Amino acid sequence: MLKQICELAIDAGSAIMAIYTAQEPLQVEHKSDDSPVTAADIAAHNIIAAGLTRITPNIPQLSEEAPPSWDERKSWQRYWLIDPLDGTKEFIQRNGDFTVNIALIENGTPVMGVVYAPAKGLLYYAEGGQAWKKEGGNIQQIHVNDVTPPVIVISRSHQDHELLDYLAQMGTHETVVIGSSLKFCWVAEGKAQLYPRFGPTNTWDTAAGHAIAIAAGAKVLDWNGKTLDYTPKESFLNPGFRVTLF
Repeated sequence: MLKQICELAIDAGSAIMAIYTAQEPLQVEHKSDDSPVTAADIAAHNIIAAGLTRITPNIPQLSEEAPPSWDERKSWQRYWLIDPLDGTKEFIQRNGDFTVNIALIENGTPVMGVVYAPAKGLLYYAEGGQAWKKEGGNIQQIHVNDVTPPVIVISRSHQDHELLDYLAQMGTHETVVIGSSLKFCWVAEGKAQLYPRFGPTNTWDTAAGHAIAIAAGAKVLDWNGKTLDYTPKESFLNPGFRVTLF
């Protein structure tokens, strides 16, 4: 099934890139929380929703673009958690740092994850405690890597005083700025050692990257040291967290 989910993410990425590379100006609308949405978000959602319904008709879906009601999902133990276009702001700015995120949640844990960055031709996927990266025709298993001084990867669009204060206390390190769930993947493949996040995220932003990070040997912990939990809650918001080797 993992191969089918990877193919589905690539199909969604192709639809995104058709809009990304078009000459027409992007039409951007805003949802009730003021987050942007484009035709690419909707096109990718439609492809993923139809594909998952075909592949796993009995597993419910929670997508950013069509979140079910709390009553409908509150008893879910196994479900797909999807962000059809993570990094819409990066997509609008045309900087390439956007991804397709698909994760399978079982009992609150992401047990399978696919992150595809179509503008970069990068595919990350994980299942069963193993994670891989595909770039072009090259496939390699990935794992975290402890490096001194550490590389700390931070959000391109969501920096705040709490994050800057935290970085100021970190001692010698290098900081790299990246958008979307690619930050999880950088830690997973050993290019970074820490991703701290204080600002808001939703569960669909993190689940696929979380699956890849933990399969590669990282931990995804809130600031109280607890693993992020995807057991259905009425709110989609995550607590602040860090992706770390330790």
